[in-house]
Amino acid sequence: MRKGLLLTAASVALVSSLTACGGSSSSADGSGSDAKKPKIGVILPDSKSSARWETADRKYLSEAFKAAGVKYDIQNAQGDKQQFQTIADQMITSGVNVLVIVNLDSGTGKAVLDKAKAQGVATIDYDRLTLGGSAQYYVSFDNTEVGKLQGEGLGKCLSDMKAKKPIIATLNGSPTDNNATLFAKGYNGVLDPKYKAGEYVKGPDQSVPDWDNAQAGTIFEQMLTSEPKIGGVLAANDGLGNAAIAVLRKQNRNGEVPVTGQDATVQGLQNILAGDQCMTVYKAVKKEADATAELAVSLAKGKKGETNATVEDPEGKRKVAAVLETPVAIYKDNVKDVVADGFVTKEELCTGKYAALCTKAGIK
Repeated sequence: MRKGLLLTAASVALVSSLTACGGSSSSADGSGSDAKKPKIGVILPDSKSSARWETADRKYLSEAFKAAGVKYDIQNAQGDKQQFQTIADQMITSGVNVLVIVNLDSGTGKAVLDKAKAQGVATIDYDRLTLGGSAQYYVSFDNTEVGKLQGEGLGKCLSDMKAKKPIIATLNGSPTDNNATLFAKGYNGVLDPKYKAGEYVKGPDQSVPDWDNAQAGTIFEQMLTSEPKIGGVLAANDGLGNAAIAVLRKQNRNGEVPVTGQDATVQGLQNILAGDQCMTVYKAVKKEADATAELAVSLAKGKKGETNATVEDPEGKRKVAAVLETPVAIYKDNVKDVVADGFVTKEELCTGKYAALCTKAGIK
C-alpha cells in the first residue's frame, strides 16, 4: 500500500465559516445567463463502495450549491475509470470554473486534475487526496484519527467481552485509496502494540480491491477457513463489516465476534443496534460537503480559499492546503446522536425489527 499523507499543521484559522463521499447527474442553474458566472463540477466515485456518496454527499453538496445560487453539475463515475475521465472532459468543456473530484485511484485522478489545471480550472480533492496530483485544495476528515478510533473501538468491545488473546482479522480498504492507507496507519498504531505485548494475536490481514463488499465476503470466508478461531474483525468500513457479519451469521457467530466499521450507514447502525457490529465511525458529511461548497464557490468567484490545515502529498513531495473535519466513534449508546444530527432519519433506521431496538437505544 502507498505511504499516507501526513498532517503537518492545523494552525491556520478559519477566516470564513467553513463548516465542514448513481449514475444519474444533478445540475442547477443560478440566475442569469452570463457564461462567466461560477459553475462547479463534482465527480463522485461510485455507489457500490459506500451508500454515502449518493445518500449524503450528493444531497448536501446540491443543497449547498443551490443555497449559494451557483451553477453546478454532480455526476457519479460508478467505479469506471474511463467514464471518470469522460465526465471530467465534458465538465471542463462545459465551462466549469472549479472541478471537485473523489478519485477512483491516484493515476486517474492525477490525469484529470492536470488537464483541469492546464485549462485554468481550479481543483479540489474531496475526501481522498490524489497522490502525485495537482489539486490546489483538499477537504476531508482526519483519516488517521478515523483508523485510530476503529482500533480503539475494537479494543473497547473486546475488553467489554473480556476476550482472552483474541485472534484479529483485518479487512483493509482498497489499496488504491490513500484514505485506506491512512485508516490502516491509525488502527495499526493501536493494534500493533497489543500484538507485541501478546494481548492480541495478529490473524489474517488483507486489502479489499475497490472496497468491493462481495469480494470482502469471499475474502473473509477464506480467512475464517484458514483461522476458524477469529475473535475480532477490524473492518475498514460498514460495507466490509457487513460482509464479515454475513459470513459469521452463517455460522451463528454474529454478535460473538466484534466487528468495526465506518461511515455510520443505516445498515451499519442497524448492525450495531442488533449487537452484530461493535462500532462505526461517524464522519459528519454535511460539514465536509458544506466546507467544500464554500471553498468551491469562493474559488469560482475568483477569491482565495480559506483552510484550517496542511497535508503532505508524499508522492508529489508537496504540501496541500486543506480543511479537515473531526470524526466521532459511534457505539450502541450513542447511535441516537447520528439521528439527532440528521445524518440518518428515525424512519429509515427504525424499521421492522429495529423499531424496538431503537426505542431501547433512546432514539426518538
